[in-house]
Order: sequence, then structure tokens, then C-alpha cells
Amino acid sequence: MKRWGLLLLLLPLTAAAADFSDLPPTAQVVPALQAYPAVRAAAAGLSAETANRDRLEAGPHEFALRLSSQRRRDRPADLSYRDHEIGIERAIRLPGKAGKDAEIGAAGVAEAGFALGDAMHESARLLLGRWFEWQRETAAVREWAAQVAVLRSQHDAVLKKVGAGDTARLEALLSEAQLVQTEAQLAQARSRQERVAAELAQHFPGIALPAEVPAPPPQAVADTPEALAQWRERILAHNHELAVARSASRRGQLAAQRLDAERLPDPTLGVSYGSERDGQERIVGLHLTIPLPGEARAASARAGSAEASAAGAREALVLARAEVEARRTVMLALSNHAQWLRLADVAARMDDNARLLDKAWRLGEGQINDLLTARRQAIEARLAAAQARLDANEARYRLLLDTHELWDLDGDADAATTAAPSR
Repeated sequence: MKRWGLLLLLLPLTAAAADFSDLPPTAQVVPALQAYPAVRAAAAGLSAETANRDRLEAGPHEFALRLSSQRRRDRPADLSYRDHEIGIERAIRLPGKAGKDAEIGAAGVAEAGFALGDAMHESARLLLGRWFEWQRETAAVREWAAQVAVLRSQHDAVLKKVGAGDTARLEALLSEAQLVQTEAQLAQARSRQERVAAELAQHFPGIALPAEVPAPPPQAVADTPEALAQWRERILAHNHELAVARSASRRGQLAAQRLDAERLPDPTLGVSYGSERDGQERIVGLHLTIPLPGEARAASARAGSAEASAAGAREALVLARAEVEARRTVMLALSNHAQWLRLADVAARMDDNARLLDKAWRLGEGQINDLLTARRQAIEARLAAAQARLDANEARYRLLLDTHELWDLDGDADAATTAAPSR
């Protein structure tokens, strides 16, 4: 029953993953991320590791052709002979080494695949952050533009009162000063919006900025202990950085085992055919060369073991960091939603207060200073509420991104984590 209840709590989020009206469409996001330089570099790294796997499976040894020719002089007989020899040889990997090389190659491909997934994920995080940065500036422009319209209407009303002799000239000066100040704020907000839009287009030229973005209210995240635990588990399960560290640790262990096996050198086997005394003698030979291991091989094995231990320590460090980040991502989604509720309530109250003071002032029962102060407080509260709404939406989308429920990014990343078939 608990499992079904948890699924029902998470159902609104997973069902909504197919469509997000305030985000760029997946059809634009995936190609834009694939074209991002960090992702292209990771994809090239995957191709390199695939070739490296093929190299390891083929082995380090190759056939060698040996040719020799010499002239022999028999002084007592005063005769000269020509001797020829041809041979072919190749070092042979000892049993177990070929299988270990194949495991190392497959581990390298898996690590590169996880690195590609991590590059896609980090690029998606960057895109999400830039997108909401642009939305924040767009929201600021919208709020300041609305405030300018209100203050212009108010200033026109003040000028009419001054012309009718119902109020002092000072009120017109105060109203005009606030209007000019608000127009300056609007100009600054537009400048920031243009700058952020240019940066977004520079990083992700395939993302088209819409003329208007919907402003949906943030959705709450399930906050039961079971739901919070499952959020963290899903984040860790889809953490590419942790997968890279684990794969690197596994690869280090395999490399250490391979270096330890290399303490016993591979023998070289060869066959040869020779002709001596101008063909009077024919020689067929079989050659076996066994290198004698020295201290260098033992030192390499010790170094490999130390590097494997270091990779294991790095894996533990990444795991600890990933667990902290998972908890922070979940708690940020919860706290930002609660903060938006509080600030939205404050903004509504400030708007009501400004409307009441405006009504009183138009009826001649209030002071212009009180009205101007109320308007300033109202715009500040609306801006804070708008920013809090976007913070809450971004935190929730970041949670969905880290659990692979936001954009369809698994097509390349998951395919990359599977080693390509051997040739």
C-alpha cells in the first residue's frame, strides 16, 4: 500500500513530464545540447575509447618478419658461399591477459558513455539556468512596464488636480520623479534582458526565445518521508558523475590486475627457414624467446595498485558529494515553493493596500507621499513574488532534470553507456 501511495504522489510530476509550457520544447533542446561543445567533446571521447577497446582486444603484439643474408668465405678451400634466412615471429599473450584487456576496453567505453551522459546533463543544467535567468529579466521588464503604465496614469491625474487647483505643485513633482525613476528601472531591466538573451543565444543558438512565456504557478513537490527518500534515490541512480567515478574505479582495478599479470612477460614464438652454403644446407628452426622480468615490472604493478586505490577514494568522495547535492536539490524545491507562497501573499496584500490608498487619494482623503510609498512597496513585492515563482519552478525542473523526467535526454546518454559491439 505504501508503494502505491508513493506512486500516486509522484504521478502528477511524471505525467506532466511530457509537456512543459514554460520551457523550450524537447525538439529544440536535444539538438541544441548535442551541438554544445562539451557534449561534442564527450562524444569524441566515446569514439576514442571505442577505438581504444578495439586496440586492447587486438593486443599489443604483431607479427614480425625477419630476413637476413650473408656472405661466407672459406679460406682453406678458397670458396665463397651465400647464406639466406627468413623467419616470422610474434609474441603470444599469456592466458588471462587477453580477457583482462577486453574487460579494460569495455570499462573504458562504459566510462566514456557515462561521461557523455554527464556532459549532456551538465549542459542541460546550464540551459535550464540560462533559460530561467532570461525569464527573470523578462518578468522584471513586464512588472516594471506595468508599473510605468500605472504611474503615468497617476501622474496624469495629478496634473489634472494641479490644473484644477485641487492640489499643490509639489505633488506633481513627486509623481513625476517616481515616474522617471520607474522608467529608468524599466530601461535597466530591458538592458539586462537583452544581455541575457544574447548570452543564451551564444551558448545555445538552436533555442528560439518566444515572444511571451506562460507563467504557470509552481507545483508542489511531494514531501512525505517516503517521497523524499525516493527522490534522493532516483537522483543518485541517474547521477552520471557518480557513474563515471564508479566506472573509473572499476577500470583502475582492472588496470592494476593487468599490470600485475604483466609481471610475467609474454614469450615470443617464431619459425625460420635458412639456406646455407649456396643451398647445400637447408635449415628449419623454431624460436622461443622468454624475457626475464625485472624490477620495472614489479614497480609498475605497485603503481597500478596505488592508482586503483586512489580511484576508489575519488569514487567515495564523489558519492558523498552526490548525496549532499541530492538532498539539497530536493530541499530547495520544497523551500522555494514555500517561499513563493509567502511572497505571493505579501504581493497581493501590498497591491490591495496600494489600490485603497489610490482610491483614497483620488477622493482627496490621502497624501501623495503615502500613495507613492505604497506603490513602491507594491512593485517590490510583485517583483519578489515573480522571482520566487521562477525560483520555485526552476528548482522543481532541476529536480525533474536530475531524475531524468524533464527532457528526453536518455536516448544518447543511455545508448552511450552501453559498449558498442566488438568487431
